[in-house]
Amino acid sequence: MTTYQLHYWPTIQGRGEFVRLALEAAGADYVDVARLPESKGGGGSALGDRLDDPDIVRPSFAPPFLIDGDIVVGQTAAILLYLGPRLGLSGVGESDGLWTHQLQLTIADVVAEAHDTHHPISTGAYYEDQRDAAVQRARAFREERIPKYLNWFERVLQRNPAGPSHLVGDVLTYADLSLFQLVDGLRYAFPKAAARALAATPAVEKLHDNVRRRQRVHDYLQSPRRIAFNEDGIFRRYAELDG
Repeated sequence: MTTYQLHYWPTIQGRGEFVRLALEAAGADYVDVARLPESKGGGGSALGDRLDDPDIVRPSFAPPFLIDGDIVVGQTAAILLYLGPRLGLSGVGESDGLWTHQLQLTIADVVAEAHDTHHPISTGAYYEDQRDAAVQRARAFREERIPKYLNWFERVLQRNPAGPSHLVGDVLTYADLSLFQLVDGLRYAFPKAAARALAATPAVEKLHDNVRRRQRVHDYLQSPRRIAFNEDGIFRRYAELDG
């Protein structure tokens, strides 16, 4: 049985959490390498060393990246595209797999916009140095973008010929898991705005709740493997950004 190696920052959920959720929900054998003790090759410095490893001929730009034997895959959506059929999380057939990937890419768009609410000018500058711009950016994200994205996912669920329980067909896919993580992150960072948007998108909220109740997901969320949201990750809670 394959043991996947996930390489991501050891103290945040970030973009790596979308991959962790897929691996956990499928019961896959994996190692979250950077979370190992430094004596066993873990830690942030070892992660940086792997990014610069000259033996990797197709290097990743940044974490997360996944190693499966001789294969190295970077970028969250690409990792999930690779893992999906191997973990049984990409629906049935090519059409489902492509649709699942499209949904994941849309989720990635929302995640990028959520990040830019607290770093609208420069990722290299402190939040405090761009707070005024962040307040303005977050207002537009809260009032325009969150409702627009969640309403679209609501329509996807309502139009699913197999019913609104899943985004793709009648089976769990990594898109369902990623939408769960997106909603969880929005609820953490923008609790008031997320509550308003979810009140208008009941199928999205129900999918989130159903994913949380899945046994493997539930067990993972209660375990120390699930890193808590914090102000170093993508979804950060600053009261002034939630209006």
